[in-house]
Amino acid sequence: MCKVGDNLFHSFMGVEAAITTRISRRFTELQARGEMGIIPYITAGDPSLDASLTFVVALAEAGADVIELGVPFSDPLADGPTIQRASERALKSGVTLARVLELVRKIRQLKSSAAEIPIVLFSYYNPILQMGLEQFAAAASDAGADGVLATDLTPEESEGYRKVLHAHSLDAIFLGAPTSSDSRLRQIAEVSSGFLYLISRTGVTGAKDSLPDDLPSLLRRARATTNLPIAVGFGISMPGHVSVLGGLADAAVVGSSLVAEIEKATGNDDSQSGIERAASTLGERVRSLKQAGRAGLSKREVAP
Repeated sequence: MCKVGDNLFHSFMGVEAAITTRISRRFTELQARGEMGIIPYITAGDPSLDASLTFVVALAEAGADVIELGVPFSDPLADGPTIQRASERALKSGVTLARVLELVRKIRQLKSSAAEIPIVLFSYYNPILQMGLEQFAAAASDAGADGVLATDLTPEESEGYRKVLHAHSLDAIFLGAPTSSDSRLRQIAEVSSGFLYLISRTGVTGAKDSLPDDLPSLLRRARATTNLPIAVGFGISMPGHVSVLGGLADAAVVGSSLVAEIEKATGNDDSQSGIERAASTLGERVRSLKQAGRAGLSKREVAP
Protein backbone atom coordinates (compact mmCIF):
# COMPACT_ATOMS: atom_id res chain seq x y z
CA MET A 1 0.00 0.00 0.00
CA CYS A 2 1.26 3.49 -0.83
CA LYS A 3 1.48 5.70 2.23
CA VAL A 4 1.05 9.45 2.45
CA GLY A 5 4.74 10.00 3.08
CA ASP A 6 5.61 7.92 0.04
CA ASN A 7 3.65 10.29 -2.16
CA LEU A 8 4.91 13.50 -0.64
CA PHE A 9 8.58 12.89 -0.05
CA HIS A 10 10.78 11.74 -2.86
CA SER A 11 14.52 11.58 -3.32
CA PHE A 12 14.60 15.40 -3.33
CA MET A 13 17.03 15.32 -6.22
CA GLY A 14 16.12 17.78 -8.95
CA VAL A 15 17.87 17.97 -12.29
CA GLU A 16 20.26 20.65 -10.98
CA ALA A 17 20.41 19.56 -7.33
CA ALA A 18 23.95 18.22 -7.45
CA ILE A 19 24.98 20.19 -4.36
CA THR A 20 24.19 19.47 -0.74
CA THR A 21 23.32 22.43 1.45
CA ARG A 22 21.76 22.97 4.85
CA ILE A 23 18.48 23.32 2.94
CA SER A 24 18.53 19.84 1.43
CA ARG A 25 19.71 18.35 4.70
CA ARG A 26 16.88 20.03 6.59
CA PHE A 27 14.25 18.69 4.20
CA THR A 28 15.74 15.22 4.54
CA GLU A 29 15.38 15.56 8.32
CA LEU A 30 11.77 16.68 7.93
CA GLN A 31 11.11 13.69 5.68
CA ALA A 32 12.49 11.34 8.33
CA ARG A 33 10.18 12.87 10.93
CA GLY A 34 7.17 12.99 8.62
CA GLU A 35 6.84 16.69 9.32
CA MET A 36 5.95 19.82 7.40
CA GLY A 37 8.56 22.58 7.45
CA ILE A 38 7.93 26.17 8.48
CA ILE A 39 9.87 28.89 6.64
CA PRO A 40 9.49 32.38 8.12
CA TYR A 41 10.38 35.46 6.09
CA ILE A 42 11.58 38.75 7.54
CA THR A 43 12.94 41.84 5.82
CA ALA A 44 16.57 42.24 6.84
CA GLY A 45 17.18 45.56 8.57
CA ASP A 46 13.59 46.22 9.63
CA PRO A 47 13.80 48.17 11.88
CA SER A 48 17.59 47.54 12.14
CA LEU A 49 20.11 44.82 11.40
CA ASP A 50 20.67 44.25 15.12
CA ALA A 51 16.91 43.74 15.50
CA SER A 52 16.93 41.26 12.62
CA LEU A 53 19.64 39.28 14.38
CA THR A 54 17.43 39.10 17.48
CA PHE A 55 14.46 38.02 15.36
CA VAL A 56 16.43 35.24 13.63
CA VAL A 57 17.43 33.82 17.02
CA ALA A 58 13.81 33.90 18.20
CA LEU A 59 12.56 32.22 15.01
CA ALA A 60 15.21 29.50 15.09
CA GLU A 61 14.65 28.73 18.76
CA ALA A 62 10.90 28.55 18.13
CA GLY A 63 11.41 25.75 15.60
CA ALA A 64 11.72 27.45 12.21
CA ASP A 65 13.22 25.10 9.63
CA VAL A 66 14.56 27.59 7.09
CA ILE A 67 14.69 31.39 7.30
CA GLU A 68 14.22 33.74 4.36
CA LEU A 69 16.02 37.04 4.72
CA GLY A 70 14.50 39.65 2.45
CA VAL A 71 16.98 42.06 0.86
CA PRO A 72 15.29 45.49 0.89
CA PHE A 73 14.73 46.97 -2.56
CA SER A 74 13.38 50.33 -3.70
CA ASP A 75 10.86 48.89 -6.17
CA PRO A 76 9.53 45.59 -4.71
CA LEU A 77 6.84 44.90 -7.31
CA ALA A 78 6.03 41.37 -6.11
CA ASP A 79 5.39 42.50 -2.55
CA GLY A 80 2.26 43.84 -0.94
CA PRO A 81 2.09 46.98 1.23
CA THR A 82 3.29 45.30 4.43
CA ILE A 83 6.63 44.16 3.01
CA GLN A 84 6.92 47.30 0.90
CA ARG A 85 6.82 49.39 4.07
CA ALA A 86 9.38 47.09 5.70
CA SER A 87 11.73 47.58 2.72
CA GLU A 88 11.30 51.34 2.98
CA ARG A 89 12.16 51.31 6.67
CA ALA A 90 15.22 49.13 6.10
CA LEU A 91 16.48 51.26 3.23
CA LYS A 92 16.05 54.42 5.30
CA SER A 93 18.22 52.84 7.99
CA GLY A 94 20.98 52.31 5.43
CA VAL A 95 20.63 48.59 4.74
CA THR A 96 22.36 47.30 1.60
CA LEU A 97 22.95 43.85 0.16
CA ALA A 98 26.51 43.91 1.52
CA ARG A 99 25.20 44.67 5.00
CA VAL A 100 22.66 41.84 4.74
CA LEU A 101 25.52 39.47 3.98
CA GLU A 102 27.30 40.73 7.10
CA LEU A 103 24.12 39.90 9.03
CA VAL A 104 24.32 36.34 7.71
CA ARG A 105 27.92 36.14 8.87
CA LYS A 106 26.90 37.29 12.36
CA ILE A 107 24.16 34.66 12.46
CA ARG A 108 26.71 31.94 11.71
CA GLN A 109 28.86 33.17 14.60
CA LEU A 110 26.08 32.89 17.18
CA LYS A 111 26.19 30.37 19.99
CA SER A 112 22.60 29.23 19.45
CA SER A 113 20.55 27.02 17.15
CA ALA A 114 20.33 29.96 14.74
CA ALA A 115 23.96 29.40 13.77
CA GLU A 116 23.02 26.27 11.79
CA ILE A 117 19.60 27.20 10.43
CA PRO A 118 19.38 27.20 6.61
CA ILE A 119 19.22 30.75 5.23
CA VAL A 120 17.74 31.82 1.89
CA LEU A 121 18.42 35.31 0.57
CA PHE A 122 15.18 36.60 -0.98
CA SER A 123 16.12 39.41 -3.34
CA TYR A 124 15.28 41.15 -6.54
CA TYR A 125 17.97 40.69 -9.18
CA ASN A 126 19.04 44.33 -9.42
CA PRO A 127 21.02 44.45 -6.12
CA ILE A 128 22.79 41.21 -7.09
CA LEU A 129 23.62 42.57 -10.54
CA GLN A 130 24.87 45.84 -9.05
CA MET A 131 27.24 43.98 -6.71
CA GLY A 132 28.39 41.67 -9.49
CA LEU A 133 27.20 38.09 -9.75
CA GLU A 134 30.54 36.42 -9.03
CA GLN A 135 31.33 38.78 -6.16
CA PHE A 136 27.86 38.30 -4.70
CA ALA A 137 27.95 34.51 -4.88
CA ALA A 138 31.41 34.32 -3.35
CA ALA A 139 30.46 36.73 -0.56
CA ALA A 140 27.12 35.02 0.15
CA SER A 141 28.75 31.61 0.35
CA ASP A 142 31.59 32.88 2.51
CA ALA A 143 29.11 34.56 4.87
CA GLY A 144 27.18 31.30 5.29
CA ALA A 145 24.07 31.68 3.11
CA ASP A 146 22.60 28.49 1.65
CA GLY A 147 20.34 29.59 -1.18
CA VAL A 148 19.14 32.55 -3.21
CA LEU A 149 15.73 33.40 -4.62
CA ALA A 150 15.85 36.24 -7.15
CA THR A 151 12.14 36.84 -7.48
CA ASP A 152 12.20 38.65 -10.83
CA LEU A 153 14.72 36.41 -12.61
CA THR A 154 13.18 33.98 -15.10
CA PRO A 155 14.51 30.49 -15.90
CA GLU A 156 15.30 31.57 -19.48
CA GLU A 157 17.67 34.28 -18.24
CA SER A 158 19.21 32.32 -15.39
CA GLU A 159 21.79 29.95 -16.86
CA GLY A 160 24.85 32.01 -15.95
CA TYR A 161 23.35 32.92 -12.58
CA ARG A 162 22.72 29.28 -11.72
CA LYS A 163 26.18 28.17 -12.74
CA VAL A 164 27.83 30.79 -10.57
CA LEU A 165 25.60 30.05 -7.57
CA HIS A 166 26.15 26.31 -7.81
CA ALA A 167 29.91 26.82 -8.17
CA HIS A 168 29.74 28.44 -4.73
CA SER A 169 27.46 25.71 -3.29
CA LEU A 170 24.38 27.91 -3.19
CA ASP A 171 20.92 26.64 -4.08
CA ALA A 172 19.08 28.55 -6.82
CA ILE A 173 15.39 28.69 -5.92
CA PHE A 174 12.68 29.73 -8.37
CA LEU A 175 8.98 30.59 -8.17
CA GLY A 176 6.09 28.64 -9.67
CA ALA A 177 2.66 30.25 -9.91
CA PRO A 178 -1.03 29.30 -10.35
CA THR A 179 -0.80 30.69 -13.88
CA SER A 180 2.09 28.36 -14.77
CA SER A 181 1.20 25.58 -17.18
CA ASP A 182 2.37 22.03 -16.48
CA SER A 183 5.20 22.44 -18.95
CA ARG A 184 6.18 25.75 -17.37
CA LEU A 185 6.17 24.22 -13.88
CA ARG A 186 8.41 21.46 -15.17
CA GLN A 187 10.79 24.00 -16.68
CA ILE A 188 10.93 25.95 -13.41
CA ALA A 189 11.51 22.79 -11.39
CA GLU A 190 14.31 21.64 -13.67
CA VAL A 191 16.36 24.78 -13.00
CA SER A 192 15.62 24.84 -9.24
CA SER A 193 17.58 23.33 -6.40
CA GLY A 194 16.91 23.21 -2.67
CA PHE A 195 13.16 23.45 -3.07
CA LEU A 196 10.50 24.72 -5.44
CA TYR A 197 8.72 27.81 -4.12
CA LEU A 198 5.09 27.67 -5.19
CA ILE A 199 3.02 30.86 -5.03
CA SER A 200 -0.44 30.05 -3.68
CA ARG A 201 -2.28 32.84 -5.50
CA THR A 202 -1.85 35.46 -8.17
CA GLY A 203 -0.96 38.98 -7.08
CA VAL A 204 1.46 40.27 -4.47
CA THR A 205 2.48 39.05 -1.04
CA GLY A 206 0.12 39.54 1.89
CA ALA A 207 -1.65 37.66 4.67
CA LYS A 208 -5.08 36.25 3.81
CA ASP A 209 -7.88 34.65 5.83
CA SER A 210 -8.24 31.62 3.57
CA LEU A 211 -6.30 29.72 0.95
CA PRO A 212 -7.42 29.50 -2.69
CA ASP A 213 -9.79 26.66 -3.53
CA ASP A 214 -7.61 25.58 -6.43
CA LEU A 215 -4.41 25.33 -4.37
CA PRO A 216 -4.62 21.52 -3.93
CA SER A 217 -4.88 21.13 -7.69
CA LEU A 218 -1.90 23.41 -8.21
CA LEU A 219 0.15 21.42 -5.72
CA ARG A 220 -0.74 18.14 -7.40
CA ARG A 221 0.30 19.58 -10.77
CA ALA A 222 3.61 20.79 -9.34
CA ARG A 223 4.20 17.47 -7.57
CA ALA A 224 3.89 15.64 -10.88
CA THR A 225 6.75 17.69 -12.34
CA THR A 226 9.47 17.36 -9.71
CA ASN A 227 11.05 15.37 -6.90
CA LEU A 228 12.11 18.56 -5.15
CA PRO A 229 10.44 19.58 -1.88
CA ILE A 230 7.64 22.08 -2.49
CA ALA A 231 7.19 25.11 -0.26
CA VAL A 232 4.02 27.19 -0.52
CA GLY A 233 3.98 30.91 0.16
CA PHE A 234 1.94 34.10 -0.35
CA GLY A 235 -1.09 34.35 1.94
CA ILE A 236 0.01 31.74 4.52
CA SER A 237 -0.47 33.18 8.00
CA MET A 238 -2.36 30.86 10.36
CA PRO A 239 -2.00 27.35 11.81
CA GLY A 240 -5.18 26.37 9.98
CA HIS A 241 -3.46 27.15 6.67
CA VAL A 242 -0.62 24.80 7.61
CA SER A 243 -3.11 22.08 8.44
CA VAL A 244 -4.83 22.49 5.09
CA LEU A 245 -1.46 22.13 3.36
CA GLY A 246 -0.74 18.90 5.22
CA GLY A 247 -0.54 15.95 2.88
CA LEU A 248 0.13 18.28 -0.04
CA ALA A 249 3.15 20.54 0.54
CA ASP A 250 6.50 19.99 2.24
CA ALA A 251 6.80 23.44 3.81
CA ALA A 252 4.84 26.63 4.37
CA VAL A 253 6.40 30.07 3.92
CA VAL A 254 5.04 32.72 6.29
CA GLY A 255 6.02 36.31 5.61
CA SER A 256 3.66 39.26 5.64
CA SER A 257 1.92 38.33 8.89
CA LEU A 258 5.30 38.17 10.69
CA VAL A 259 6.50 41.42 9.13
CA ALA A 260 3.23 43.01 10.27
CA GLU A 261 3.95 41.89 13.84
CA ILE A 262 7.37 43.53 13.66
CA GLU A 263 5.78 46.74 12.39
CA LYS A 264 3.14 46.65 15.11
CA ALA A 265 5.66 46.12 17.91
CA THR A 266 8.39 48.48 16.73
CA GLY A 267 6.62 51.06 14.58
CA ASN A 268 6.39 53.54 17.44
CA ASP A 269 9.00 51.95 19.67
CA ASP A 270 12.17 50.59 18.09
CA SER A 271 13.92 50.52 21.45
CA GLN A 272 15.30 47.27 22.81
CA SER A 273 12.03 46.62 24.64
CA GLY A 274 10.06 46.99 21.41
CA ILE A 275 12.45 44.67 19.59
CA GLU A 276 12.23 42.07 22.35
CA ARG A 277 8.45 42.32 22.30
CA ALA A 278 8.45 41.71 18.55
CA ALA A 279 10.85 38.78 18.93
CA SER A 280 8.62 37.19 21.56
CA THR A 281 5.57 37.52 19.31
CA LEU A 282 7.44 36.05 16.33
CA GLY A 283 8.51 33.08 18.44
CA GLU A 284 4.94 32.45 19.59
CA ARG A 285 3.62 32.61 16.03
CA VAL A 286 6.20 30.17 14.69
CA ARG A 287 5.67 27.74 17.57
CA SER A 288 1.95 27.62 16.81
CA LEU A 289 2.61 27.11 13.10
CA LYS A 290 5.17 24.44 13.82
CA GLN A 291 2.75 22.62 16.08
CA ALA A 292 0.24 22.56 13.23
CA GLY A 293 3.00 21.10 11.05
CA ARG A 294 3.60 18.29 13.52
CA ALA A 295 0.02 17.21 14.11
CA GLY A 296 -3.38 16.74 12.56
CA LEU A 297 -3.71 16.86 8.80
CA SER A 298 -0.13 18.04 8.44
CA LYS A 299 1.41 14.97 10.02
CA ARG A 300 3.01 12.72 7.44
CA GLU A 301 2.95 8.97 7.72
CA VAL A 302 6.54 7.80 7.59
CA ALA A 303 7.28 4.42 6.08
CA PRO A 304 8.93 1.98 8.54
